[in-house]
Amino acid sequence: MTIATAALSPGRVWWSAVRPATLAASVAPVLAGTAIAVHDGGARPAAGLAALVVAIAIQIGVNFSNDYSDFRRGADTPQRIGPVRAASSGVVPPEHVKWAAVAAFGLAGAIGVALSLATDWRLLMVGGACLLAAWLYTGGPRPYGYLGLGELFVFVFFGLVATCGTVYVEELHVTTLAVLAGCSIGFLASAILVLNNLRDVDSDAAAGKRTLATRIGRERTRYLLLAIAVATFVMPVIAVLAHAASPTILVTLLAAPMLAVPVRTAFESVSGPELVGALKRTAAAEVAFSMLLAVGVLA
Repeated sequence: MTIATAALSPGRVWWSAVRPATLAASVAPVLAGTAIAVHDGGARPAAGLAALVVAIAIQIGVNFSNDYSDFRRGADTPQRIGPVRAASSGVVPPEHVKWAAVAAFGLAGAIGVALSLATDWRLLMVGGACLLAAWLYTGGPRPYGYLGLGELFVFVFFGLVATCGTVYVEELHVTTLAVLAGCSIGFLASAILVLNNLRDVDSDAAAGKRTLATRIGRERTRYLLLAIAVATFVMPVIAVLAHAASPTILVTLLAAPMLAVPVRTAFESVSGPELVGALKRTAAAEVAFSMLLAVGVLA
């Protein structure tokens, strides 16, 4: 235990392990999906609330699982910059972190099963895939988060699946707008992970953690972040051109300046604290985008 972590209470360590800034990745798709369902006249509030709880529980489970797995694999070294990790802090037992992840996944699974049985039993397969992907991100014998596939996982599951899944449980079908909105939300969620991995690129490389950032290098990771940011705002334009949404959805472009700030930080700085701030601003931009999308869809 370091001097810094010795001063932390278990409660503060656990809260840090939750990684509150990343919860935007679970709230945003449900908000966007619910807005689309309301617009289409098929909203089911109880189903939407259940989808939100499932999404948040999976996100927290991923965070705890990543915390524990990185500790077990030696990726959390003293050189790492960022929030305190629970398993490596010395304040809480690592096994408690593992069981907290299991509990979060268990909660997501239980509510997901009930939601699936009340909506469409085929969603059980989708939910199972979500939980399996969440656990294998950094867990298991060959975690794909260590193979440079983390961003793809986030795009698919915290973007497309979460958004389209919310729309489906509320109106029992998926629309073109849901897919395009899911892409935008997925890009924003991926941007959070890109910034996280950009911050940790040196310590991850030293620990043998082969994230996408360590594989392609810092400079290419910056341009990947820029491409993701641009793609986020291309989707609403495509939605209008494809007549999947009215031009009012272009109000989402107002979130572009919010995302431009962390992208600029990524290009101009290698400072850990500054990149942590950029990550938090990206999470805020994702929430803002989803709120603006809701306004644009419902206007």
